[in-house]
Amino acid sequence: MKWREFAVYTTDAGLEPVCAALTAAGLDSLSVEESPETCRAFLEESAKYWDFADMEHIGSDRPCVKAYAADDKSSEPLFEAAEAAILRLKELDGNGDYGELSICISLLDEEDWANNWKRYYKPLEIGSKLLILPSWEPAIATTRTTLRLDPGMAFGTGAHHTTRMCLELLEKTVAAGDSVLDLGCGSGILSIAALLLGAKSAVAADIDPIAESIARENARLNGIDDDSYRILIGNVLADRDLKQSIEGRYPIVTANIVADVIIALAPLAKRLVQKGGTFITSGIISDRAEEVRAALKAQGFELLQELSAEDWHAFLCRG
Repeated sequence: MKWREFAVYTTDAGLEPVCAALTAAGLDSLSVEESPETCRAFLEESAKYWDFADMEHIGSDRPCVKAYAADDKSSEPLFEAAEAAILRLKELDGNGDYGELSICISLLDEEDWANNWKRYYKPLEIGSKLLILPSWEPAIATTRTTLRLDPGMAFGTGAHHTTRMCLELLEKTVAAGDSVLDLGCGSGILSIAALLLGAKSAVAADIDPIAESIARENARLNGIDDDSYRILIGNVLADRDLKQSIEGRYPIVTANIVADVIIALAPLAKRLVQKGGTFITSGIISDRAEEVRAALKAQGFELLQELSAEDWHAFLCRG
């Protein structure tokens, strides 16, 4: 099956009116490309939710809205209505605020957008003990501990430097019978790895509700039952009930998040790590590393080991 892409080139100010015009015409499968300036402004305003973006490669030099419909006769009236709607919008835009409002129609081959990324996600050896094996790949003969994984829409494939470094530190740290707390669990990769490496039990928490089903399914892929693995959803910094649910003293606590959240978590992490236990944390870019070090030391953590890869850092601390 082939698809037609109906692209309208405009300005940041014109993006919303163009979306409204195309939707009114019956084209509601839309994608929006903003200017680099708008993207930067958004990222700067929401900095607490992220730590790194390549500012040189965000946004589009020509902001546009792209609509998609099947390349068949049933779509002809939709494209005719869309062209007429954009023409009317151009007539109404007396000040030229919406830019050129030019239209480009392209023919595209059908792609499996939901699964295309899987072609780039291959078996991955990490450290000296682990093999991360995508759930759709056949079994591999290996002496390594195999962790089957389907990250779905949650963060954590093992390929990102932050996750890989956490796993490298975890495999050197976890001991048989340990209990583990994973804050910001995403796909569940760290807590599931800990269980496969010998931990007795794990508690995983994440603010994103989608993490619950994904981490649970990944646990089942690896033969982990609900008795040894709890998954909790909520904001561990603000949710009193969630804090009570995870109360305890853990030999290992992990947090692969971002610098601002790690800094805010540091006092709670210190209470949750048992005396002499370890706190493994990553998601820290170079510009924030010293700030995170200082926050952890201020809470009484002793920095035992630091890993770095490109602009990312991971810390292994003693509680």
